[in-house]
Amino acid sequence: MNIILFNPDEMRAESLGCYGHPVARTPHLDRLAAEGVRFDQCHVQHTVCSPSRCSVMTGLYPHVSGHRTLWHLLRPHEPNLLRYAKEAGYDVVWWGKNDLLAPECFPLCTTAVNQGIPAGPTFRRPGRNPYPLDDPRYYSFLYEPPVGPPEAHPDARALQAALTYLESRPQRPFLMYLPLVIPHCPYQAPEPWHSLISPTDVPPLRPLAPDGKPDYMRLIRRNRRLDELDDTFLRRIQAVYLGMIGFSDHLLGRLLETLERTGLDRDTVVVAYSDHGDWAGDFGLVEKWPSALDDCLTRVPLIIRAPGGRAGHQVREPVEALDILATVLELAGITARHTHFARSLVPQLHGAPGDPTRAAFAEGGYDPHEANCFESWGGRPAFAHTPEAIYYPKILQQGLNPESVCRSAMVRTLEHKLVYRAAGQGELYDLRDDPRELRNRYDDPACAAARSALQRRLLDWYLHTSDTVPLDDNPRGFGR
Repeated sequence: MNIILFNPDEMRAESLGCYGHPVARTPHLDRLAAEGVRFDQCHVQHTVCSPSRCSVMTGLYPHVSGHRTLWHLLRPHEPNLLRYAKEAGYDVVWWGKNDLLAPECFPLCTTAVNQGIPAGPTFRRPGRNPYPLDDPRYYSFLYEPPVGPPEAHPDARALQAALTYLESRPQRPFLMYLPLVIPHCPYQAPEPWHSLISPTDVPPLRPLAPDGKPDYMRLIRRNRRLDELDDTFLRRIQAVYLGMIGFSDHLLGRLLETLERTGLDRDTVVVAYSDHGDWAGDFGLVEKWPSALDDCLTRVPLIIRAPGGRAGHQVREPVEALDILATVLELAGITARHTHFARSLVPQLHGAPGDPTRAAFAEGGYDPHEANCFESWGGRPAFAHTPEAIYYPKILQQGLNPESVCRSAMVRTLEHKLVYRAAGQGELYDLRDDPRELRNRYDDPACAAARSALQRRLLDWYLHTSDTVPLDDNPRGFGR
């Protein structure tokens, strides 16, 4: 089988039509779910791009090998899905961004990267921040749409190169990795998608950081001046975010059409998923935060269409994004040669239910002594330390309030979610009557038993996943 990994950046599950959103325009993702299997409760292992992608490709949690930051990517000694596929004879072709591999890993893991991306057309004017620096909307990430044809967008160009590859009807089995940018903020998309959804049609947002939510939310709102913006503006942000998802869906539609036209759909597995979500105005917030573990950040779409699989099946029980590793390896007939914690979802692709007793785990944040982890560290050329930079409030907060991005860990079942923090407030939600996580019951005596049980489960998880032992061993003598 061929494998396609369609990986939009920062797409949360609840903002897709097939996951129940009332105004989302995602016909192609909805169709893929109708023809394949939709996992309702897939949670990522980190809410920042690089750590999450490292987990997906290795089947390991971020803490196992220190992949807890934007800056520490997979290195040559680390097994991963792309390398397994290449060593098994697959052509591993990649179009899109990189938040996964260290430079020296590309020859080991890929056959071709961003090959044949067309040079044109171009936007007549790129999308830009329309607000002056002293405007409270400046740091909202809401930008103007780019002016010009949709084909000028980097994601559209990357996809066109991928479609050209498919139209060549490759003779060798391939694994195609499409890590596209949208719907990552800034919030902007080519028209007509930028204006696709009316803000007045957006359902009510989660309220502004309700009482009991962690203090870092208040700090983000203050530092970004989001506390000066009204609900109308926040709904506009979410409307554009939904439009960005619509543009990503449009690209998926082109991919599915090309697979059908070339006949490759008959022996190609399509996996659509994301690395994390986005607040997009909920709780009065934008983007995400390295130690935030709200469902709108951890819960992502996972839709898999496999030849011969069950059509229209829904798995309501929890799964984890890192399960993609074990699932793809089994579909490809490849045996992993390292210890990992992913579970194959192949039985679910044929109609089996999930495990209702399973929990999903995620983590984030940094310890105060880890200066090399913080975005605020002075050696980060990608993050400018001047007020004009759109990420400046994040730099400022992590530098002045490091406890607001402390180490955090989440355990989530179908009934409850617990977030434990090394500093600051913990969180506990009864998801049965509070699915939007508005009532933090961490200190509620009525929830003490649930809190204790989840804390034990979190401790057990850390004990069993704190490290992995190599599958080979070394002689203990003085070998020559």
